Amino acid sequence: MEEELKKTLFTSVALAGAAALLLSSCASGGDNAGGESGGSGGGAVTVGTTETVTSLDPAGAYDNGSFGVMTNVYPFLLNNPVGESTVSPDIAESAEFTAPTEYTVKLKPGLTFANGNELTSSDVKFTFDRQVAIADPNGPSSLLANLDSIETPDDTTIVFKLKSENDQTFPQVLSSPVGPIVDEDVFPADAILDDQELVKANPFAGPYAVTNYDKGNLIAYQAFDGYEGLWGAPKTDSINVKYFANESNLSQAIETKAVDVAFRNISATDVEKFEGTDGLNVVKGPGGEIRYIVFNFNTQPFGTGVDGADPAKALAVRQAVADSLDREKISTEVFKGTYTPLYSYIPEGLLGANESLKGLYGDGDGGPDAERAAKRLSDAGVETPVNLKLQYAGERYGAASAEEYAQIKSQLEADGLFTVDLQSTEWGQYTEDRVKDLYPAHQLGWFPDYSDPDNYLTPFFSPDNFLVNHYENADVVKLIDQQRVTGDEAERGKLLEQAQDKLAEDLSTLPMQQGAQVAVAVDGVDGVTLDASFKFRFGSLTK
Repeated sequence: MEEELKKTLFTSVALAGAAALLLSSCASGGDNAGGESGGSGGGAVTVGTTETVTSLDPAGAYDNGSFGVMTNVYPFLLNNPVGESTVSPDIAESAEFTAPTEYTVKLKPGLTFANGNELTSSDVKFTFDRQVAIADPNGPSSLLANLDSIETPDDTTIVFKLKSENDQTFPQVLSSPVGPIVDEDVFPADAILDDQELVKANPFAGPYAVTNYDKGNLIAYQAFDGYEGLWGAPKTDSINVKYFANESNLSQAIETKAVDVAFRNISATDVEKFEGTDGLNVVKGPGGEIRYIVFNFNTQPFGTGVDGADPAKALAVRQAVADSLDREKISTEVFKGTYTPLYSYIPEGLLGANESLKGLYGDGDGGPDAERAAKRLSDAGVETPVNLKLQYAGERYGAASAEEYAQIKSQLEADGLFTVDLQSTEWGQYTEDRVKDLYPAHQLGWFPDYSDPDNYLTPFFSPDNFLVNHYENADVVKLIDQQRVTGDEAERGKLLEQAQDKLAEDLSTLPMQQGAQVAVAVDGVDGVTLDASFKFRFGSLTK
């Protein structure tokens, strides 16, 4: 075991069966592997998106929109090579386990930030100590739960001391939203830095620096010639990102070529239309995004906090829901194939994904089975129709959510087994209500922090998870903890499968759809790369 731990991170976090995730997609077949020199791709490229940015400070944001900025402007110790889900040194020279609870990173020498300040091990220690100290509720500090302390024996060496041995996820954590390295001479140690002050201080050391920030409207980027990381010099000097209020505005912008690239979110209907539109190219890549239903074990029908509480009846209700839903129909009719049916807790393509739900529910092959649902309810003594209150957040998960959940309601009610009270709530209120036991069943979505199967288990099913739905299974928790510290890939895969089998029996959540990444580019724009890292890199874009 000792020798295994001394292997470099490349083998310790490799993912079996990930062939589908290792493919990248490129618009117009352009060279997308990064460049030896910047500025060779012609004029500035304009990207349009509906994402929102919470903060430019890595300690103050834990969302896709903010991380989309950070991944292009901050340096990381480790990052994803183009087309790969594993991680490799970025501004690091090397990274490896040097003891069961010791992960040592060696920086490349002579690194600087765009403002001229030196980037040393002291900045790295400051970065992670700051995340833990601030622990902003909107920030990603929870990803550092296994970090005990950090030592910096010299200017280029960082030793991370971990609480648990042989943490297979820690290298990936260093590439995640908690990983951007910040300038200790610019950022306060105990507070979030104001966005405008941050931009003015120019504390960037990624492929690009932000030169202008108009929140909610525009971010302007300029290539940083001092970047010495994994992705190489950007191919285009200037990138502008325009922010749109909704999907329809973004679709109009790409259709009229007001932007060069449209990325997240474009409606499935528009994606289908653009696939047949001259002058536009639809680019699809592997997706780690999932959509699912959460059951609250206190307030669902027959839950522990309602009159007539009965665990057996509550389970039968959850199982009957699983028996009744037709994921394929939702995928085809609502999402036009941009989302595909999901029958496991870990998405297809990652280690341990096993479609454990498919054989247990419905017709045993992914389709619905009303007779099976009716028998479950009858055997448990549940009178029908069951009144199920179901909540969704269309504002957060796209306009298609309304049609998606209308389909779910229709499918559940089709055979008289359920009466569904379907409601939608504004996202700000939704986030407050769902953790106060106000939603017996509700919609959530998940976009991974990093491409590792653990990121689909620990945040959902370990104690004090973010779902707050009162589900806990000690056997599941044990399996999750075991897989995280198991270095042998085959053995880890078995543990991941066992955990999913138990989760499929309990049904605290019901996975529904797995989403692909989609972008649309105008003719003449190359290098749109959507791969297994789930990071949209600007440096490969050319026009």
